[in-house]
Amino acid sequence: MKTNIGLFWLLGGFFLASAIAYVLWTIIEYGAPEFVGTVGITLGAVLAAFIAFYLGLVHRAQGGELAEDRDDANIEDGDSEVGHYSPWSWWPIVLAGSLATTFLGLAVGAWIVFIGVPLVVIALVGWVYEYYRGNFAR
Repeated sequence: MKTNIGLFWLLGGFFLASAIAYVLWTIIEYGAPEFVGTVGITLGAVLAAFIAFYLGLVHRAQGGELAEDRDDANIEDGDSEVGHYSPWSWWPIVLAGSLATTFLGLAVGAWIVFIGVPLVVIALVGWVYEYYRGNFAR
């Protein structure tokens, strides 16, 4: 986690330096600063600093080192169970397709949203309840 904290502080510093250079460049080129790009780059620096600060607080509160931070750590020290995923499940693909249809409706035509939203609901219900029916029912 120390490495992540350092990288986010570095990224925040880079974005801050980029924002300063952008302001100076636009003042030299156009005579006035360009505010949209300046705000965007500065907010990127603020976001990276927020993430680095939060990770620093979490690291300090844990009171220990992660396996990724130790030089003498083995692979099995950091391989805790992340979650349970069904390798045979088709519901994530159905959900991705129905979400793509819904967002296509937002971009192209509102009538497509009325097709996509029920498909999203069906896909979510199917994915949540896939272990309560069929061969894998408990």
